[in-house]
Amino acid sequence: MQADQKIINIEESLESALSLAAELYHSGKIFIYPTDTIYGIGGNPFDEEVVKRIAEIKGRDEKKQFIWLLSDFENLMNYVDVIYDTHLDFLQKIWPAPVSVVLNLNERTKGIVNQDTIAVRVPQNYFCLKLLKEISRPLISTSVNRSGEDPINHIDPIVASFSHFVDAILFRSELNETKSSTIIDLTSKQPKLIREGSIKFVELLRNFN
Repeated sequence: MQADQKIINIEESLESALSLAAELYHSGKIFIYPTDTIYGIGGNPFDEEVVKRIAEIKGRDEKKQFIWLLSDFENLMNYVDVIYDTHLDFLQKIWPAPVSVVLNLNERTKGIVNQDTIAVRVPQNYFCLKLLKEISRPLISTSVNRSGEDPINHIDPIVASFSHFVDAILFRSELNETKSSTIIDLTSKQPKLIREGSIKFVELLRNFN
């Protein structure tokens, strides 16, 4: 374990956890944290070294995209192009929620991250939303596991398997949600299901007019 590596219970030390996570984010470090679904590995998606390091930890192709978490709809619009008014209405109805949506990036963001689309989510999680408002930028959220293995969602095995590879682990005493987010594709007019998670696709479609 790295000498400066921290493990913090956010329920006991919320402000310390938020301060540390924001500091790590802005200094190009990575950390594990609870989301509105399973635990995630986080960092700055605009920092190439951060993206590379997380990909190496997970043992996956660097070109495979990570989900981004954002604080609110207004922040999201700094990075994506949403063409249809029905899409805008839909996103405002469903978020915050454990639903990740693939959207088209705007031209400026495409040039920074060298990709055309991104899966994004406004999470239904107090800690995440506080942190996202603090950093005012997108945060990577990818499951805590090696590629091809099941996500780890209990703090003890997370510490045992990943504490040597990240700069901090932030956790909750209570168990996290055990299902990943539902992912839908909204890059064309009609939403398409990519992965069904904690919220059923058919339920989401009731909000789409």
